[in-house]
Amino acid sequence: MLLALAVAALVAVVSASYVLYDTDLWQHLAVGRAIWERRQVPTVNLWTWHHWGEPQVTPSWGFRVLLWPVWSLGGVPALFAWRWVTTLAAFALAYATARALGARGLVGIVVLAWCAVIYRIRTDLRPETLAAVCFGFVLWTLTRRRIEGSGRPDRAWWIVPVAWLWANVHVSYYLGFLLLGVHLIDAHWRAWRGDRDARPAMLWAATAAAAAISLLHPGGWRALAQPFEFALFWRNDPMFRTIVELQPLMWRDALRSGLPLLIVLWPLLALDRVRRGTADGVELMLCAGFTVLVVSSQRFVGNYALAAAPFVARDLSALLAGLGLRGPRDAWARAGLAAAVTVLIAVPELIRADLPLGLRVDPRTAPERAADFMAAHGVRGRGFNHLHLGGYQIWRFWPERERLPMVSIHPEDTPEDLRRDFTRAFGDPAAWAALDGRWHFDYALLDHRQDPGDRLLDVLAADTTWAYVFGDDVADLMVRRGGALDSVARAYAYRVIPPGRERLNRLLDASVVDPAIRAAARAELERRLPDSPYSSSAHRTLGVISMMDRRFADARRHFDEVLRQMPRYPGTRDMLGIVALEEGRPGDAVREFEAERRLGADRVGLDYRLGIARARAGDARGARREFERELARRPDDPTARAALDTLAAGRVP
Repeated sequence: MLLALAVAALVAVVSASYVLYDTDLWQHLAVGRAIWERRQVPTVNLWTWHHWGEPQVTPSWGFRVLLWPVWSLGGVPALFAWRWVTTLAAFALAYATARALGARGLVGIVVLAWCAVIYRIRTDLRPETLAAVCFGFVLWTLTRRRIEGSGRPDRAWWIVPVAWLWANVHVSYYLGFLLLGVHLIDAHWRAWRGDRDARPAMLWAATAAAAAISLLHPGGWRALAQPFEFALFWRNDPMFRTIVELQPLMWRDALRSGLPLLIVLWPLLALDRVRRGTADGVELMLCAGFTVLVVSSQRFVGNYALAAAPFVARDLSALLAGLGLRGPRDAWARAGLAAAVTVLIAVPELIRADLPLGLRVDPRTAPERAADFMAAHGVRGRGFNHLHLGGYQIWRFWPERERLPMVSIHPEDTPEDLRRDFTRAFGDPAAWAALDGRWHFDYALLDHRQDPGDRLLDVLAADTTWAYVFGDDVADLMVRRGGALDSVARAYAYRVIPPGRERLNRLLDASVVDPAIRAAARAELERRLPDSPYSSSAHRTLGVISMMDRRFADARRHFDEVLRQMPRYPGTRDMLGIVALEEGRPGDAVREFEAERRLGADRVGLDYRLGIARARAGDARGARREFERELARRPDDPTARAALDTLAAGRVP
């Protein structure tokens, strides 16, 4: 048992050890630092320049005030320790709940580890890590109360201080009242059937006390109203809809962890108990409620895993025992089997390329170098920013109001009319012009990686009143000419290389036929490289320009640097394959093209180029297979047809 528990705990810790990428971290730290420095919880806006000083709720202040000393004492390692401790605490409580429900043996441990793997995507440094412990405690307390009877002091009162903590660390506090409501219904049902241990009156009293103490929040009832405002008014707001975690469950992404299987398995197990005459009303209600929540929003994946874990552990253990499936007789063999199954369940999720394991913060999620430029060259004033970049601006520049963002990580802190106009500005040039006319921005700090439909960088690049003064893989900084930052624009503006994907593609098209444009672009890109170590996009463009000049050694050097910084940068292996072909290295070209294909990108002509490389490497059969694959995907491709005909004639295409 101890071996199986140790392996399950290790899996939970490793699951919560992926590289931190959540941009909200910086605002959480900044607010925590401000609370400690000011010795009070702010009740006005101190985080954005446009509504500075206006009344505002500070959500999750309790989490932030605890997180700041953790960071101060231990930095990044301490942040990971926070993730590990809260994850282990939440699932230790889930395991205790499963044991209280009657789960025995090793199957329940495997189920708990599986649920911890599902839970992993919610282990970023967010308030819900602490809320998860509160969730686990409330469910465990109510479960113990339900099975212990009236011979002991009522555990319901234990929930009251936890309710206060939960309300002050995360807006999900209402889930505690959902758990209480489900157990109240169950208590009334049991009391109606003559169970003297149900004690609904005492549970009502504890619930009322929990509700009253939750109001002891610096933001008062306004803080507690936020989740209901979201449900009633904000869920279809354009700015809220841009937040990934508020969108419906992404089934394809959830497959690796096995979440879809759990969503199917839990209700089947609960209904099987109904069939066998051992129905659990609490389980049925929680299963229905949390299934609706998790399907409706990514945000509830963690809560779903914690709610399901103890019940599925109990039900599956009982089902397998009833079927006589007990595993090997030897205890060590059973423990080894449980440990092996635990690890196998975790592997598909743990090898996700988009959540690589590592005890560090991804530097490409924060506009650190752009902020360095702002600090060094006096960039301040009325700034426009992407929502997710605002937290780092607050971290770097608070309390300098003139360097704070326009919007922070919390859409609810932005007035409704501004939320609408702000969101439209990224895709509609007219909406941007109206917003800029209203506020007359001095600078714009924008994400270098444009989302689909985001045209703002291209719009600003085409506007001669704006100058592009800094760019790296994280952020692009534009300043207005003719205003307070005109000296910055004149000294640092790039005149050839633009921000924005559309304008860059136009530059590359012009570079094909004009060596002078290529030379000017090369000079500006090389000037840009020392500004930031996060320069894979600049190196990639330099590689393409070097290929146009047939400077293949330079191109290879730039593409190798791209892969050093961003090993999965789309198209880079493809480019290295083309370089290898041009240098007469078909074997290397085959390896590069195959590596590109393993990334899963559907790049036009990749199969054709791989066929050419195989043909030149002497693999005629493999070349034919690649050309046929290209034609199967693109039947009208004349180059692949011609290459296949050339190969059939016994010549190398």
